Amino acid sequence: QGEKGCLEHLERVVEKKGHALVVVAEGAGEEILGKSATVDAGGNRKLPELGLWLKDEMTAHMKAKGKPVTIKYVDPSYMIRSVPANASDAIYCLLLAQNAVHGAMAGYTAFSVGMANNRLVYIPINALVKNSPRMMDPMGRTWERVVSVTGQPNTAVKVKNASGAVSTRTAI
Repeated sequence: QGEKGCLEHLERVVEKKGHALVVVAEGAGEEILGKSATVDAGGNRKLPELGLWLKDEMTAHMKAKGKPVTIKYVDPSYMIRSVPANASDAIYCLLLAQNAVHGAMAGYTAFSVGMANNRLVYIPINALVKNSPRMMDPMGRTWERVVSVTGQPNTAVKVKNASGAVSTRTAI
């Protein structure tokens, strides 16, 4: 919302360049659309359809401003998942699965298997989610790169916590 809002920024980009590309991460938008109660065939909770919602919001915003717009919506998730695994994928998945079983049989819990420095390692789940990718330090290098590469406005808001310290974290 407002001057630094997503839709206003999109409008400025389209005016300047004549086009824009919006990419939305799978699973983003639960804060806006809420968690889905439905599950897919595999029993996994379905993620909210933020892409379709955002497409409708963008269309309505541009229409309200009297600006013609054509929006193409592509959800590549199943296209990507439908590509057959090659030999390298199959070997990597086999190694991950074998090491996950070895870790479980050794009595480890709350861990994931991953590759670090070309070695398969056990990674505690706490370490994986400690710095959730949904929160990013906007004064940090990663956020600085995002803003620089995408040309989007820096929407970081400084907030004081109970002790008076200033927090500059941005939800993404």
